Amino acid sequence: MNQPADSQAARDAARKARNGRNIALGLGLVAFVVMVFVVTLVRLGANVAHPHP
Repeated sequence: MNQPADSQAARDAARKARNGRNIALGLGLVAFVVMVFVVTLVRLGANVAHPHP
């Protein structure tokens, strides 16, 4: 079951690319969650400053 070096190198490159995409996707998701949180705080803060009668 000895595999050629090219096959192993291609598999390692694919794994590295997949890990990079996963990290980018995770960071994008975290940025989106933080953005929604900040917008929510800003909107709630505006309602606290000027409450509806």
